[in-house]
Amino acid sequence: MITPQHITGIILAGGKSSRMGTDKGFLKYNGKTFVQYSIDALHPLVSEILIVSDHTAYDSLGYKRITDIVKTAGPISGICSGLQASKTAYNLILSCDIPLISTTLLEQLIQAQDGNYDIVQAESDGKSMPLIALYKTHVKTIFRNLLQTGERRLRIAVKACTHKNMVLDPAHKNATANMNTKDDLKYIQDAYND
Repeated sequence: MITPQHITGIILAGGKSSRMGTDKGFLKYNGKTFVQYSIDALHPLVSEILIVSDHTAYDSLGYKRITDIVKTAGPISGICSGLQASKTAYNLILSCDIPLISTTLLEQLIQAQDGNYDIVQAESDGKSMPLIALYKTHVKTIFRNLLQTGERRLRIAVKACTHKNMVLDPAHKNATANMNTKDDLKYIQDAYND
């Protein structure tokens, strides 16, 4: 059984946020920052939370901040950086722009891991989500090797590992919605604040 002592929570907050125009992690929904939603969802399930970002503003949250081992190399570098700093066998990895994420959904990822997979990722509407996933720490070697060859596509890195998709109940599909634009943010504010 995988318990919190076996899991580190890793939040990726190093993106450029070019479509949003500002750092997404500190955007607010219902008075709480996006990154805080990820922290709150992870907290009951993990022994430690790491934030991967080159932005020093995240230091104010009181969690250990890890910088990218390869700059401007996207989520492969962010994940690899977090895994290298992890002290546990498993890691729940989340992006910082999913304010509707829940602990219940993350528990399902843990329950879907039977020990045979390097990565268990959420799937919704036929789309796999490697930034809402449970990773074994040892895949850092695969990711690091890919980075060294210049590979930047996360789907290629996932395919290089044994992986399983956990198909979400359609009732939970909004929990994985990531906010890339101001229109995305307006949509959830309108849809959930009626």
